Amino acid sequence: MIRMKNLLLFIVLFCVFNCKTNMENANAENAKKENSEMRTTEFNVIAKGNLYGSGSEGIVAQNLVITNQNDWDKLISQMNSVNKVSDSFKETNIDFSKHTIIAVFDEVKGSGGHSLELTITTNSENTIVNITKIAPNGVATSVMTQPYYIIKIAKRNLPIEFITSF
Repeated sequence: MIRMKNLLLFIVLFCVFNCKTNMENANAENAKKENSEMRTTEFNVIAKGNLYGSGSEGIVAQNLVITNQNDWDKLISQMNSVNKVSDSFKETNIDFSKHTIIAVFDEVKGSGGHSLELTITTNSENTIVNITKIAPNGVATSVMTQPYYIIKIAKRNLPIEFITSF
């Protein structure tokens, strides 16, 4: 009879501790999942469009993360080297203590109608810039263009990753 009580007590205690451990593991997994879930991030469009210097600006296809005024000034100067495109920027005075600039440049294209679209998502580990390259439908102008997209996001201490799709 004592053995049966001890065995029953052992089974009850085992179930209680095992259930508690499983609940703790489930709670930890849920917290980790919530932290890793992607959230759409707000951004302000500074400018988007095409450079028309046939590549004379010397800007290669690239994704830039600009965190200081000096780099921002250099980019604006380089973009303005053929045509003064910064006149169409929604803003040029950036507070880099609060914001980061992301500038995406596609390769020089042999025709018009090409463009870029960006979406930004963030989780607890990084910020992801999703770049969609859009090609023209049908006949396009026969002028050399270079699509670009420049945005401003809130400054975060997270790595920024770029993902390109077509």
